[in-house]
Amino acid sequence: MEFFHNAKAVRMRNVHEKYLMADEDEETVAQERNGSDKRARWIVEPVRGSFEVIRLRSCYGSYLTASKERFLLGATGRKVVLSKPSGLDSSVEWEPVKEGSKVKLKTRHGRFLRGNGGLPPWRNSVTHGSHHSSDSFLWDVDVVEILVEMTSPAPAPILLLRNI
Repeated sequence: MEFFHNAKAVRMRNVHEKYLMADEDEETVAQERNGSDKRARWIVEPVRGSFEVIRLRSCYGSYLTASKERFLLGATGRKVVLSKPSGLDSSVEWEPVKEGSKVKLKTRHGRFLRGNGGLPPWRNSVTHGSHHSSDSFLWDVDVVEILVEMTSPAPAPILLLRNI
C-alpha cells in the first residue's frame, strides 16, 4: 500500500513503457504511451475497513474492474474493463503487492493486473491472470496528486475591548 499512501491520483506505467488508460468509450482499458493524457490518471480510493486494498477510479468516474469474461477463447487472461457498479464489490478492489521498486495489483481472487505486449489482439490490451512471474505484471506508480488532509484552522483570537 505504500505506493498509494497519501496519493489522491496516480499514473501507472508497465514494462512496455505504456500507461494504463481508460478508453474514451468509458468501458475499455488499454495501454498507451502518452502519460500526460487525462485518461492515464486514476483516483485512488482506499477501501473502508482495509489498510491494504484500493479502488482506482478513472477520469470518467468508472472503476478499474476485473471481469470474469475471458479475453480470448482458450486463453487464460480475463478482461479488465471500466464499470460503474451499483454496489461496489470485490471486482473493483485491488491489493497492491510490492515487488522491489514496482508494484503488482492483485484481485481479491489472487489474479494480477497485466499489461500485454506482442502482436494484435494482445498488443495494448490489459487483462488479469494468475501467471504472475512475468514482468508484464509489474507497474511503476507515479503519484500525480497528493492527498492533503484538511485540518480545521485554529480559532481566531478573541479581542476584548474594554471601555476605559
